[in-house]
Amino acid sequence: MAVRRPGCFLCREEAADLSSLKPKLDELGVPLYAVVKEQIRTEVKDFQPYFKGEIFLDEKKKFYGPQRRKMMFMGFVRLGVWTNFFRARNGGFSGNLEGEGFILGGVFVVGSGKQGILLEHREKEFGDKVNPVSVLEAAKKIKPQTSASEKK
Repeated sequence: MAVRRPGCFLCREEAADLSSLKPKLDELGVPLYAVVKEQIRTEVKDFQPYFKGEIFLDEKKKFYGPQRRKMMFMGFVRLGVWTNFFRARNGGFSGNLEGEGFILGGVFVVGSGKQGILLEHREKEFGDKVNPVSVLEAAKKIKPQTSASEKK
């Protein structure tokens, strides 16, 4: 999960959704990782109850790509964004507005070895979540990586 902002209640909602898949991902031997682009006070620590995997800090924003996708203030006039806000708030999620929140996040399922990216969900607007069923379907396609000694 490429997290837009760990203090964001929409990002926390998606992290909780992905974390609900953790038992099934564990059965498949697929780890759950998040990448955050900043650490403001205790935001990453406060994000951990929502995300049950390992969290990495990418201060240089390399994971977010050379051409970072952004949604500026016009995002707040989109009906879909407001629908996402209400869905997350009604689901009991809360957060803050601190830090850079315009670079959009996403969810990727990356296969082993040369399999590459098996699922790519790039956030189109604030709170645009990945379908958890799609994540599981992609995770099931990951082939176990063989060690060099097994290839001989």
